[in-house]
Amino acid sequence: MADSMSTQQIAEIVKEKSLVWQGLRNEVKKVIVGQDIVVDRIIIGLLCNGHILLEGVPGLAKTTLIKSIAQAIGLHYQRIQFTPDLLPADLIGTLIYNPKTQEFQTKKGPIFANFILADEINRAPAKVQSALLEAMQEHQVTIGDKSFALEEPFFVLATQNPIDQEGTYRLPEAQVDRFMFKIIVSYSTMNEEREIINRVLNPQKICKVIEKEDIFEAQKIVDQIYIDDKVIEYILNIVFASRNPKEHKLDDIKNFIEYGASPRATLALANASKAHAFIKKRHFVTPDDVKAIACDVLRHRIILTYEAEAEQITADTIVHKILQIIPSP
Repeated sequence: MADSMSTQQIAEIVKEKSLVWQGLRNEVKKVIVGQDIVVDRIIIGLLCNGHILLEGVPGLAKTTLIKSIAQAIGLHYQRIQFTPDLLPADLIGTLIYNPKTQEFQTKKGPIFANFILADEINRAPAKVQSALLEAMQEHQVTIGDKSFALEEPFFVLATQNPIDQEGTYRLPEAQVDRFMFKIIVSYSTMNEEREIINRVLNPQKICKVIEKEDIFEAQKIVDQIYIDDKVIEYILNIVFASRNPKEHKLDDIKNFIEYGASPRATLALANASKAHAFIKKRHFVTPDDVKAIACDVLRHRIILTYEAEAEQITADTIVHKILQIIPSP
């Protein structure tokens, strides 16, 4: 988009292009019942080129949701089942010796795709997580002594069961921080589960409604969404309140926070707010956009103390308290 475009022109483009992504949502809803917020957050992740972590007990259709979105987008999709015996080579690939040429040849792994479903990510050991971390952060992998760039766009959507499930590992904080969102997937309502039965008995086919070029174009449009300095200041106050709650008159939660959100959280809040405004057909960010996605951006980046765990205080509780105290512009 040209810098010379007027505000009115940008507003019209946002309204027009956001309808394409509304079509993606409608297509996914052919299979997925409810989970509107989860679907919207995945769309925002695509618009921001950000990775997403979904947490929920088994059987909540996390894998089905991600597969449905991949079908509607038409990107190269790979599902990788993470297990305790998984090796880095199973993920990124390895070198295989060819006796005819007497040379090593590179065999690329399933990570070489646009859309990666890392299923039950918290069941894999540390070496596998390290290999995935490089792919997520650098959009490249190292096999032997060579680095290979991953094709753009590259998204990792990971699922995990709650930490207290048997046979799981706690993900390293450095890796968790690479996820733009951590989304909690909850149970459906009774009416939604009744509709799920109907959908299973009468399945509908998902059609491709978005091309790769549409993603790149939408990402450029999101970059042009206007965010006022006052909203940026609001985002900064929210993040810094998680680091220094006492300075922001949050004495009642200071003993519950071990470490606050990282600078990556500040960037994620700003970018995700712009994408949230885009899917709401607006060409500017409001404080409500920030509030809407704050929990999903911050819940995995605020490290709680043992005191918080003992009193069953969650990161969501902390974020809601911060949003109540920090004045909205």
